[in-house]
Amino acid sequence: MNGRRDEFDSTSSPEQTALSDAARQRGRYATYTRRRLQQFSRRLERLIYQQKTPVSRIEISDRVDRIPQAEGIKLPLHDAGIGEQLGPLWATYWVRITATIPQSWRGARVDLYWDSQSEALLWLNGRAEQGLNPDRYTATLIPSAHGGETLTFWLEVACNGMFGAPRRGQQEYRINACELRRFDPDAYAFHADFEFLRELEADREPAQTSRSYGGANAKIVRPALDNTWSGKLLHELNKVCNVANLDDKNTWPAARAILQPLLASKNAATTHELSAIGHAHLDTAWLWPLDETRRKAQRTFATAIRLMDAYPEFKFAVSQAYQYAIIEKTDPDLFARIHEKVKTGQWIPVGGSWIEPDCNLPTGESMCRQYLYGQRYFERQFGRRSTVFWNPDVFGYDGQLPQLMREAGMQRFLTQKLSWNKFTSPPHHSFTWRGIDGTEVLTHFPPVDTYNAMASAEELRYHAANYKDSDRSAHAYYLFGYGDGGGGANAKMLENLRRATDLQGVPRSKIRTPDEFFDLLAADTDNFGVIEGELYFEYHRGVYTSQSETKRLNRLCETRLQALEYLATVCRLSGKDAPSPAEIEELWRVVLTNQFHDILPGSSIGEVYTQTEEELTDIAEKTQALCDTLLARLSTGTGATPVNTLGVPRTEVTTTPSGALAYVTAEPFSIGRTADTADKVTVEEGDTITLRNAALTATLARDGNLISLIHNATQREALAGPANRILLFDDQPLDYDAWDIDPFALETARDATPAHSCTIVTRDPLRAELRFERKLGRDSTLTQIIRLDAGANNLVFDSTIDWHERKTLVKAMFPLDIRAGHATYETMFGAAERPTHANTDGDLAKYEVPGQRWADLSEPGFGLSLLSDVKHGYSCLGNKLALSLIRGPMMPDPNADIGTHRFRYALYPHAGDWRSANTVTHAAAFTRPLLWAKGTSDAILARPLVTASAPNVIVDTIKQAEDGAGWIVRLYESTGARTNATLT
Repeated sequence: MNGRRDEFDSTSSPEQTALSDAARQRGRYATYTRRRLQQFSRRLERLIYQQKTPVSRIEISDRVDRIPQAEGIKLPLHDAGIGEQLGPLWATYWVRITATIPQSWRGARVDLYWDSQSEALLWLNGRAEQGLNPDRYTATLIPSAHGGETLTFWLEVACNGMFGAPRRGQQEYRINACELRRFDPDAYAFHADFEFLRELEADREPAQTSRSYGGANAKIVRPALDNTWSGKLLHELNKVCNVANLDDKNTWPAARAILQPLLASKNAATTHELSAIGHAHLDTAWLWPLDETRRKAQRTFATAIRLMDAYPEFKFAVSQAYQYAIIEKTDPDLFARIHEKVKTGQWIPVGGSWIEPDCNLPTGESMCRQYLYGQRYFERQFGRRSTVFWNPDVFGYDGQLPQLMREAGMQRFLTQKLSWNKFTSPPHHSFTWRGIDGTEVLTHFPPVDTYNAMASAEELRYHAANYKDSDRSAHAYYLFGYGDGGGGANAKMLENLRRATDLQGVPRSKIRTPDEFFDLLAADTDNFGVIEGELYFEYHRGVYTSQSETKRLNRLCETRLQALEYLATVCRLSGKDAPSPAEIEELWRVVLTNQFHDILPGSSIGEVYTQTEEELTDIAEKTQALCDTLLARLSTGTGATPVNTLGVPRTEVTTTPSGALAYVTAEPFSIGRTADTADKVTVEEGDTITLRNAALTATLARDGNLISLIHNATQREALAGPANRILLFDDQPLDYDAWDIDPFALETARDATPAHSCTIVTRDPLRAELRFERKLGRDSTLTQIIRLDAGANNLVFDSTIDWHERKTLVKAMFPLDIRAGHATYETMFGAAERPTHANTDGDLAKYEVPGQRWADLSEPGFGLSLLSDVKHGYSCLGNKLALSLIRGPMMPDPNADIGTHRFRYALYPHAGDWRSANTVTHAAAFTRPLLWAKGTSDAILARPLVTASAPNVIVDTIKQAEDGAGWIVRLYESTGARTNATLT
């Protein structure tokens, strides 16, 4: 059939029509009918661009790097044609196209059709106009042609797809098509009407599959479409096929008239209310380098503005101040157009953070800066702060975030990632999230289980049926548009949403801003459930360990920047020059950008980490140089003076600038003093080696195992067996290499080769050190210097791994003579308890968990804290506390972590629990070394700048206020106890 009337058309006899209707409700006949509808829709879609003409000339540059448009259009060009080979990956080409519009196209809209199997950006009259990619081949060149005119325009072709490298089986980059096409608005509108109703009828059956990625349980997520409505749709759509001759436009009005009553069929008075928002979740880096993100943003943002002009109801939410800032810097014209759309209410800045950061690995101070610099940017550029923390694609959420959000002016939170959970399913989509201090924020997970929705009838129905809180609220949010690699919404999505405004069988749909949606949701707040504490993500546990060097540099930059701000404060209080808040913000911004949730977690390609590690190394060196300069300004004379840049007191053995050992005591935020100590470290040699000071007695076997650790004050043995066991695991995740540690990996544990070398390298009254060397896997080595200092209450493992293994996980395991149902882990400005058992699926899911600087296992009266300077992956099952040291994932970076890694961890046995043992202050001192000033320091350093009277109140940061008028002192209560404290 070719779309003409057939034996079942509307002119058939009553007997034939009745026979047809009866048959159409039965299986095989209905199946044939649906195939007919699908074929009709495809033929109709082809008529949208029935008329085509080749362009006159294609000229192309040689391969170049990413350069500005002003430079690109000056490049030498040569003629090219269809089939021209492009590449390699990440190459850029500038293409000039000349085309003449046929005279017969007068008054018609003329579009470009371009296919290079890559991303590209259309430039018209020097302006970035629209992105093109394998999901979006067409772009409008002229809305109404005069006919006969000649056009010249440019394409900036990026040899990468939406997700970086070509997917397996995809053809290489080349010019596959370049032509002008005449747009037929009648065919377009006819097809949009017909196809959306056809999609709705095709989704008539109940579905017993889950759209959630890795969801724990399959379930019926969409009810059957009402039989009467489904039957009517099938009948009437078939009638359209009978009435419309696609070769004769004169038949189309009658056919479209059949569709109008269907599209006008309304929902019941009470139905699900779907609020939609255009969105293009654009990863700031992932399967592409950071520099490509700027162009992805340019393509995505220009496309969105074009759609806003065509669809006045379209609203588009964009988070991440960083992405606005790079467009502001590189494309002022596009940034000005964004400003105009913000004024009209179509473009919605949202999120309130500098980028969409990982929410487990950065320190609390870093998260404060994400909000500080993000909100200040939005306020400065757009005159408003975000009320919503918008972070849909992140691998778990720290329980301190609600308080930090509130303090940054955000009372609402949106994410989606927990729909990927492997073991349990979150109990709510709309709920009150209560943080560890009791602060609450209104939280929403879009029930469509994706932040890249396509606005199909099936998805809209899934969204409504899957909403877990439909008994409490009719409102839920729907984020539509291509994402991850950018792209955003397209016209088909907007056409579908227009037809779904109030159509029987799909939820009542309306595009609303985040504030409009959350205002509606807030009216139902009293009905919602409450979730307390962290939102643990039951997936992607390898991200606490992957790309370890980036994590080390991140922590180094964080600690040095806080030290710099303290020293800058002291200098200014002393009347001396120091970097301004704006200068320090520039350093912080680089660190914050590299805390993006696919950079810091270790889930990006190798090119990303080449740049990240260069940038963070540069920031660390610049910050240290600035600290040294400020210390010099605060010093006179010769010699050396230790400076404590922490808000906690410390007493420790350290190495002076001359290389000598010194015992130093220091009050918070002040200079320290070298002193004598009665405590001495002794070394006893035999078959084993014992290190002893006043606090600890540690016995080590010559194979590198710690076989005894006695807490001298209580005479408690901390260990239940050989500890510091270096274990190797087969680490071969089913799905996502860099992201995942699967539970069955833990069933493959094997001991590393025992140490082949044991040497006493330091025997001094202030310090004893043993050096152990061992092979690690086939081609790697581990060197550990195990250290005990005079006056120390912890045993330090200073470790270096030369790593060349693949698909292997390494842990250091410590079986403890301690029994507890929960272990405790440091988080941002707080701590989280997690189970040491697997009583429930939720407990079992926490076999690898994130932590900041320490983990602790305590029973009444005694415990042990495991301190770590740069490692974040912990586990504790039963009494076995462990720290993940290194991994070897091969996707997306086949060379991830190959090279040398330096890190430290320490064991701190203690009486009481971690609170009474002041584990927080010990961990802080462990992870931030003393600095040294030359000579005698300024008098302002002679006594603590700020102290808190309660030891559980930590003064974390001292800095100048952003406007220069005053000082910021950020402090927090660290143990979860109500506390009154006096600041001095």
